[in-house]
Amino acid sequence: MIKFENVQKIYPNGHVGLKDINVEIQQGEFVAIIGLSGAGKSTLLRCVNKMHDITGGSLTVNDTDVASLKGKEVRKFRRKIGMIFQSFNLITRGTVLKNVLVSAVPELSWWRRLLAIFPEEAKIASLQALDNVGILDKAYIRVDQLSGGQQQRVALARTLVGNPDIILADEPVAALDPVTAKLVMEDFKRINQELDISILLNIHHVDLALEYADRIIGIRKGEIVYDGSTENVSQDILDHIYLEEGNGHVKK
Repeated sequence: MIKFENVQKIYPNGHVGLKDINVEIQQGEFVAIIGLSGAGKSTLLRCVNKMHDITGGSLTVNDTDVASLKGKEVRKFRRKIGMIFQSFNLITRGTVLKNVLVSAVPELSWWRRLLAIFPEEAKIASLQALDNVGILDKAYIRVDQLSGGQQQRVALARTLVGNPDIILADEPVAALDPVTAKLVMEDFKRINQELDISILLNIHHVDLALEYADRIIGIRKGEIVYDGSTENVSQDILDHIYLEEGNGHVKK
């Protein structure tokens, strides 16, 4: 469970990133965060795994007080939280399998790290993760030979190897064409349902958020202005999330 209680995030320059955030996300939920650029979507997401430190309030993840974590505690905590970025963060000259195996490096002995020798169980887990996202046949192909959608699936497989409880995704389909974006969102949905992994992603594509997520959190100027079921999102709610003056309409 992720629980924000009166969470604030104020940057050193005085900019308020988050203001009085109160929200709970239960295990197994698929939540999409929507809002204008700069509204606080990425800030909210990155506070969950302590990429950003909160400056007020309380944030707990599976009964762990995130703000109190330091050093090795942070690294251990992050092992159960997968993070996927828009830029994929892959080693493009390496094979797909080697990119997924990277997730096993923190658990290796020093000599295995030095020689890049991975145990058999790590290889099996990596191949299974590739199979889960439908690209097992690409295991020995270099990443730079893959399409954008396939590269995002490699990033997702790399995350799955760690058996996370939560996957955070920061604009995971922003760089993809519409057809490929839907395929990647289908991967997220299937993984959420089959593996009971909580998915929390921020996304600019309102139509995809409404189609695949179970719950929508709308953020405006650092504050949550909507939190509820996807099926209850109306045009008025979207206008309130996105429009500064309330003129015109945001297209679903």
